[in-house]
Amino acid sequence: MPRPEDPRNPGASWVYRFAARVAFTLMALQRWRFTTEGLEHVPRRGGAVLAANHASYWDFFLAGRGPYLAWGRPVRILAKEALFRAPVFGWVMRRAEHIPVHRGSGAHALATAIERARAGELVLVLPEQTISRSFELLPFKSGAARMAIDARVPLVPVVSWGSHRFHTKGRPLRPRWRLPVTVRYGPALHPRADDDPEEVTEQLRARMDALLDEAQRDYPDGLPAGSWWVPARLGGSAPAHEAVLREESERAEAWRRERGGQQQADEDAGG
Repeated sequence: MPRPEDPRNPGASWVYRFAARVAFTLMALQRWRFTTEGLEHVPRRGGAVLAANHASYWDFFLAGRGPYLAWGRPVRILAKEALFRAPVFGWVMRRAEHIPVHRGSGAHALATAIERARAGELVLVLPEQTISRSFELLPFKSGAARMAIDARVPLVPVVSWGSHRFHTKGRPLRPRWRLPVTVRYGPALHPRADDDPEEVTEQLRARMDALLDEAQRDYPDGLPAGSWWVPARLGGSAPAHEAVLREESERAEAWRRERGGQQQADEDAGG
């Protein structure tokens, strides 16, 4: 597998290279047809934060595929901490130097990501934090913007489209022969130290929304009416976006109540 051409670029460990080879081989065996655009917006040297949409379990691999195959640049993924405790896969995540995020306590992950970006690495964030069953963008967390602001590095929007037909939430993994997969990198934002993270996040989301709409409308297989993998907005039978937003809001509120109750129980036990 490729190695960085610039020795200042952090190199990929053998575990990272092995995991990438496995993922990319799986795609190659199915003869996936990739369309990758805008890779020039990703810095070939130095740190950056990449922010990607989340429609499938493969978005991490797709967003990191371009810089790795082109220049040997590994991408450090921020992922939920539970993945790092999974048998075998968790070991791979740790040895590949990805960054665990503890739900409700992301300060350490944020600090680690900022440190990595300042040190010249590419850091990948999925601001929606969960797979969107509507295949439209969910509300964004502001972590990606905060990282780019504090590390003083570019913030690059990335969208992918197509891999959700292979493996996504609520659907079994099904091999897809010659599946078209689109990956688009957009022009980077360059937030300043005094920028408001929430405003930068809104700018990021607007750019990613436009990129995603373009990728959907230009998709080689089109947008067949009634297809489960096509957003309702575009004539498909995916869950209505408004309904998915309500579900996610209710789930987040239930989690906040549960966490608040647990904190109170801990305080009572300690008091």
